[in-house]
Amino acid sequence: MPSSSALGEFLRARRARLRPSDVGLPAGPGPRRTPGLRREETAALAGVSIDYYIRLEQGKEKNPSPAVLDALGRALRLDAEERAHLLALANRAAGRVAPPVRERPTVRTGVLRLLERVRPCPAYVVNRTSDVLASNPEGLVLFAGMEDWPPERRNTIRYVFLHPAARDVLADWEKAAATSAAQLHSLAATDPDDPHLTALVEELSADPDFTRLWNRHDVQARRSDRKTFHHPRVGDLTLDFEILHLGEDRQRMTVYQAEPGTPDHDAMVLLSLSTTGDQFRTPHP
Repeated sequence: MPSSSALGEFLRARRARLRPSDVGLPAGPGPRRTPGLRREETAALAGVSIDYYIRLEQGKEKNPSPAVLDALGRALRLDAEERAHLLALANRAAGRVAPPVRERPTVRTGVLRLLERVRPCPAYVVNRTSDVLASNPEGLVLFAGMEDWPPERRNTIRYVFLHPAARDVLADWEKAAATSAAQLHSLAATDPDDPHLTALVEELSADPDFTRLWNRHDVQARRSDRKTFHHPRVGDLTLDFEILHLGEDRQRMTVYQAEPGTPDHDAMVLLSLSTTGDQFRTPHP
């Protein structure tokens, strides 16, 4: 979770991934003791003093100006998502934190109907921290083994890191794990005091792979993509998935699809036929 030095930790992580040649600087004589840019190089690129930059990384400077943040973003070659994260961390360091927005704990009836209508496409609804709030039968069994967990433990990020089947079921487990850790980092900057988020990160930290990826300080919101499964019921299938954000409920619906007439679509239909047909809803207070 973001600490008092979270801004500095993010700056160090972004600095470490760049080589001098990436930013038009000579490598200099002799080997470097640490990977990435040196502090003085980063400070020069951003147009700030080395002393000021060191104070930022140490968490002693807590209120950098928008101009400084913009300069750091350019110096460190941050993309739009990383720049937004940098701003969120700076606001947090300065105490400029918006009050938490209350999440809707249940799924609207219309969304539940939609889960049923998209069958045989696997679909489910999750909250910000990826707890599964509702699912059609296909969506629940797509992540093989998750249905064996009690409803309160069904969380897609927990599944990736802690379910014993995940590394076999998810063909590109490393990508799924990296994006999951990056998503949690994005959330931690904007809502660091969320007790559920804190508890989830602490639980996942027992896994060395999560700790490795968490310490990279990558950030990424969930977005539509493609995923391949090695499913014990139907074999291999590759599905496109779309993520639909459900407005002020702070929930998102994920729907997996395949082109009709393809082996992947046939496997998806077979997966549907293997289910009991019961729709799942998590009982939340």
